[in-house]
Amino acid sequence: MRKLKLQVQVSIDGFIAGPNGEMDWMVWNWDEELKSYVKEITGTVDCIIMGRKLAEGFIPYWATVAENPDDPQYNFGLTMNDTHKLVFSKSPGPSSWHNTRVTAGDLVEVITELKNQNGKDIIVYGGGSFVSSLIKAGLIDEYHLFINPTAIGDGMTIFKRLTNKQPFNLLKSLAFACGIVVNCYEPNRA
Repeated sequence: MRKLKLQVQVSIDGFIAGPNGEMDWMVWNWDEELKSYVKEITGTVDCIIMGRKLAEGFIPYWATVAENPDDPQYNFGLTMNDTHKLVFSKSPGPSSWHNTRVTAGDLVEVITELKNQNGKDIIVYGGGSFVSSLIKAGLIDEYHLFINPTAIGDGMTIFKRLTNKQPFNLLKSLAFACGIVVNCYEPNRA
């Protein structure tokens, strides 16, 4: 069965964005080791899932990067652009985005079916309420939390919708020169 991996940036106090969606606190001067870690995570996936709100910025951004060979992120942009994307939206329709399908299907059914298909792993990127729904439904198999060395005091969290305690097992913890610590967890389903 394919794994669903979450890669998300979080503040040291557990927020993925400020109260109004601010993300100016995130560290982006990534060292080569952290970039390699991201390539390792994404190298095992052939599908990206996300909510509509995130898709509206994410997909056009990487498409633009993939058109500019002089961009330092060009190769990664090509990967993001060429990877199949599934966008969840309450108002689906045909997508004008390259290699992207939009669905309004039941989240649990669609993700479970996707995980049971042949292929590589699947990765999900941010979007507070979307990721919260995945967590609450127990659909995420690996959590890659990129903990930034900043506390912001208030904001959006991905664990807000939990109604029950969810235990996790730490798979690894890695510190990087830019100040980010990546904690990788899996749900403890025992």
